[in-house]
Parts: sequence; C-alpha cells; structure tokens
Amino acid sequence: MSHIIYEPVKQRLQRSELAVPGSSPNMFEKALKSGADFVFLDLEDAVAPDDKVKARKNVIDALQDLDWQGNGKTISVRINSIDTHYMYRDVVEVVEQAGQHLDTILLPKAGTASDVYMLSAMLNQIETSKGFKHRIGIEVLIETTLGMANVMDIAKCGREERLEAMHFGVADYAASCRARTTVIGGLNPNYPGDQWHAGLSQMLVACRAYGIRPIDGPFGDFNDPESYKDAARRGAALGFEGKWAIHPSQIELANEIYTPPESEVLHAKQILIALDEAAMEGRGAAQLNGRMIDAASAKMAENIVNTDNAINGKVIA
Repeated sequence: MSHIIYEPVKQRLQRSELAVPGSSPNMFEKALKSGADFVFLDLEDAVAPDDKVKARKNVIDALQDLDWQGNGKTISVRINSIDTHYMYRDVVEVVEQAGQHLDTILLPKAGTASDVYMLSAMLNQIETSKGFKHRIGIEVLIETTLGMANVMDIAKCGREERLEAMHFGVADYAASCRARTTVIGGLNPNYPGDQWHAGLSQMLVACRAYGIRPIDGPFGDFNDPESYKDAARRGAALGFEGKWAIHPSQIELANEIYTPPESEVLHAKQILIALDEAAMEGRGAAQLNGRMIDAASAKMAENIVNTDNAINGKVIA
C-alpha cells in the first residue's frame, strides 16, 4: 500500500438514480415517493431551451416544498453545462433560493478540473453569503473525450473542491467519440464485447484512486429490462455503486442488481469473523469453506457489509 491514501470523500447510498425533467413538475411527487435512493431534477438535456427558465422555477419550488431528505432521498440538480449562458443563473437562483435543501449539484460535460473549481468557487460565495450550515457537494458527468482524457486530474483536484461522484454519460460520450451507434448504453452487435468497458474502467479507476463514488449512467431502452439488468451487472462487477434510471420502471432493477444478495452478505460476515479469530491466534490468513482468505479478503468483505449496512439504515450514508 502506498504511503498516500485517499479516503472516500463522502459516502451516500446511490444504487438507483432517478432522472426527473425540471419541466415536468407532475413527476416530482412520484419521484419523492419512489424507491430511488437518489433523485436529480434536470435543467439540462431533458429541458427544451424555451422551457429553461420555467423549469428552474419548478425545481426551486420542488426543493422548497417537498421533503426529499425526510423521504429518504438524496436530492440533486443537474444544471446546464458551463459553455451555456444558462449555467450561472442555474447556480445562483437554485442555490440562493433553495440551497439549504440541496445535497449535491450535478455538473454535466465536465472536461477539466477547472470546471469543478469554477462551480465550487461559486458555491463557496453563495453559501457564505446565505449563511448555509451545510456544504453542497458536486458530482460530474464524464461524457466527452476531453473529460475522459482528464479524468484522473478531475478526480484528484476535484476531491479538494467538493467533488463526491463521477457519472458515466454514455450518450454524449458516444457522440464525442463519434461512435457508430444511436442507442444509449448496452451492447453493440457490431462490437465484440462491451464498447463502453474501457471508458467505464478508466473512470472507475480514477474514482477509486481518489475516493470518489463511481456511478453508471443511463440505459435508453426502458422497454428492455433484461438488457438494462445486464448492463447494471457489468457495472456492479467492475465496482460501480449504482446506475441511472431514466424511467421509474428501472428503479427496482437498479436496486436489485446493486443490493448484495443475502447469501453474499452472510459470506462476507463469515470472512470477517474467521479473520478476526485468526488474528487473535496470531495468524494473518485463515481458511473458510476450503479457501484461503487474508487481508485482501477482509477489504472486499467490508465493502459488502458496509453497503448492506447503508441499505438497511444502520449507518448514515
């Protein structure tokens, strides 16, 4: 282990992340009562240009009027990207008027660490001015080739500027790569494997190296639940903590895949017990069910147990 260790900046339960257009306030109450761990109210791609101002007002009202935290939701707002003239008003109006109810802000199309710095500086000023008692986190979407090229720097520098999580935005990333596809996520029959695996892995390593949460992004065909679950399984196997739901039907699918099975949790607890017993006897390794287990086994087991604890409300996530 290196002498330099970057501990996780913030733990949140984020198995399922429901996207809700800010221009559709009729969906807000349903999102509040849904089974999603995390909800983001969208001011960006899901909102037409002519509806941006009205959507912003809708989002502010929803943050002020609905008890997101009381209903077990982490609540976020996806603002417009910094290359638009909507972004600064999104930040100023939403945070000044409803920032005390906001957990994080999701910044789309992050390309460099300076993008995160800019948003963090704005939040510093607004929070100080308004006297907020809590610190709003930042999450970013890695969805351009520039963002992926700079993903390590964004993670390393961003953790000092409120960055908590990175999301893989497969649709815009495909466009940025000029990939020959028009679907959002999933496998491509013309590619021998998963064409998004390299990007997902690169972002995941940056996140885990610097204590940032990695979240998988959208899957566009909500009429194909099995393919959604296949994509979620691939993300979970890599080490992602959750996946977007662009339709309410995808919430329970994400929760199912990103919830460790009871048998897996039990086995993890057995590993920790066996290693504790071995340590008391002066041994660094042990055997369980005919297999050797050691310190690395303990770390993997702790990850599973901690996730189970968060899901069951045993710890604050």
